[in-house]
Amino acid sequence: MSDTILIVGACGQIGSELTQKLREIYGNTNVIPSDIREGTPEMLQAGPFEILDATDAEEMLRIVKKYKVTQVYLMAAMLSATAEKYPRKAWDLNMNSLLAVLDLAKEKHIKQVYWPSSIASFGPTSPKINTPQQTIMEPSTVYGISKLSGEQWCNYYHKKYGVDVRSIRYPGIISWKTKPGGGTTDYAVDIYFKAIENTSYECFLSKGTRLPMMYMQDAIAATIQIMQADASQIKIRTSYNLAAMSFTPQEIAREIKSHIPAFEMSYKIDFRQEIADSWPQIIDDSKARKDWGWKHFFDLKLMTEDMLKSLK
Repeated sequence: MSDTILIVGACGQIGSELTQKLREIYGNTNVIPSDIREGTPEMLQAGPFEILDATDAEEMLRIVKKYKVTQVYLMAAMLSATAEKYPRKAWDLNMNSLLAVLDLAKEKHIKQVYWPSSIASFGPTSPKINTPQQTIMEPSTVYGISKLSGEQWCNYYHKKYGVDVRSIRYPGIISWKTKPGGGTTDYAVDIYFKAIENTSYECFLSKGTRLPMMYMQDAIAATIQIMQADASQIKIRTSYNLAAMSFTPQEIAREIKSHIPAFEMSYKIDFRQEIADSWPQIIDDSKARKDWGWKHFFDLKLMTEDMLKSLK
C-alpha cells in the first residue's frame, strides 16, 4: 500500500491506539503521528513523530509536503465536558483544525480526510431510541455544536470541491490503554480503573442513564474500514451513525460485580448529567452496516472481561 498517513491529535484516547493499528497495516514509517505534546516513548521509537498545533495550517502543510502525505486522520478535539468550561477555545480548535485539513484536500495536497463526529451532534429534541441517521439535530453543548457544524462543512467540501472526506459519529468510547480525556461518557472508562484499584466508584451520572457505547477495538476497526472502503460505498458525507451497545451505570456496575463481588457503586451527579440527558440512548446505524459492511464484535459482557483482564 502506497498511502502515507498523518494523524493529527495522535496522543488522545483514540489517536494513540489508531496510530498503533495503522502502523501495523501500513508500516511504521508510513504513519506519522502528531500532537501538540510529545508522544509516548513507544510512539517515538517506532517511527517519525511531529509536534503540531492542529490549528496551524501552515505547519500542517509543511509536514504534509515533507512526508508526501496522502491521508489525514484529524483526531484533535476538545471533548464535551472540557469544552463547556472553555467554549471559545473548543470552537477554535474543533473548527479551525477541520477547515485547515479540508483546505489541504481542496488544494489537492492530500487525497483523503478522516474526521470524527459524535453522538453529541444530536440534542434534546432528537429521538432518543433508535436515533435515525437523518433526524432533528439541535445540540445543546459547544462540543455538539462544533461537531454538527463540522459535519456540514465536510458535506459542503465534498459536494463543492469533490473532497473525499469520511466521518463517523462515535458513541462513548471505552479503552484501558489511555485514561479518560474529559468526555461525558468517561465514567464507563474510569469505573474499570477504580474497580481494580479500590473496588468502589462514585459515578457522576444517575444509575439509569442509558448511553450508546463502543469498545475501542471496534471503534478503531470501523475507522479504518470506512477509510479503506471504495468511494462508491460512501453514500453519506456528513457523518455515519455508528453503534455497538447501550447500557446504564447500573448495568455496567452489575457486570463488574460478577467479576469483582466486593465492588460497590455510589452516585454523585454533576453537570455532566444534563449533557448525557441531551444525547441518544440507542443509535440506529443500519446505513453504515448496509453501505460499507460495518459489524461490531464486543458487547458489555465481552468488553468487561477484556477490560478487567487487560487492566490487571
